[in-house]
Amino acid sequence: MNNMQYNRRSIRLQGYDYSQSGAYFITICTQNRECLFGKIVDGNMILNDAGEMIKNIWHKIPTYHPYSYLDAMCIMPNHFHAIIMTVGADSISAPIDSISASTIGAEMDLNKRAEMDSAPTLGNIVQTFKRYTTIEYIKMVKQNKLPSFNKRIWQRNYYEHIIRNESDYTHIYDYIQNNPQQWEMDTLYPNTL
Repeated sequence: MNNMQYNRRSIRLQGYDYSQSGAYFITICTQNRECLFGKIVDGNMILNDAGEMIKNIWHKIPTYHPYSYLDAMCIMPNHFHAIIMTVGADSISAPIDSISASTIGAEMDLNKRAEMDSAPTLGNIVQTFKRYTTIEYIKMVKQNKLPSFNKRIWQRNYYEHIIRNESDYTHIYDYIQNNPQQWEMDTLYPNTL
């Protein structure tokens, strides 16, 4: 067996601790960029059953990872965008760089976070999201509510960007909010692949 076969290039920032407090922009694409979650009609995303399930599971992420705070989110036909904030166990009271809590509106239960021994990474959060959405998608296929899929619903990796300041946050927030209106110009639009 070729040992190089499993060496995938990491897109993570070398040396960065993804378990520390931070604000992150993530994009997760479906396998083969299949449009599984609904469609865009007149600049609005119309979620199908799979899209509604994705939304519901995303909103449960703080239940699985109580140190996290969910911000802007957008489900597109073949991908998912979100901003997520985390509070690391070793920096409970640390500010998230120069992004003010009033701008983000974060209302985190810091007492609960103070009880943590270690904080999972951003990758752990994404893994949880992918796992639970895949399990639920499979259940819905078995109930004949959704069409079957080939091997997996999500691509193996995901895109992440560390949000470094308020200007960066505002730009990303606006991008997420306006994504459905820009669908036909999106690099993930099926005709541009």
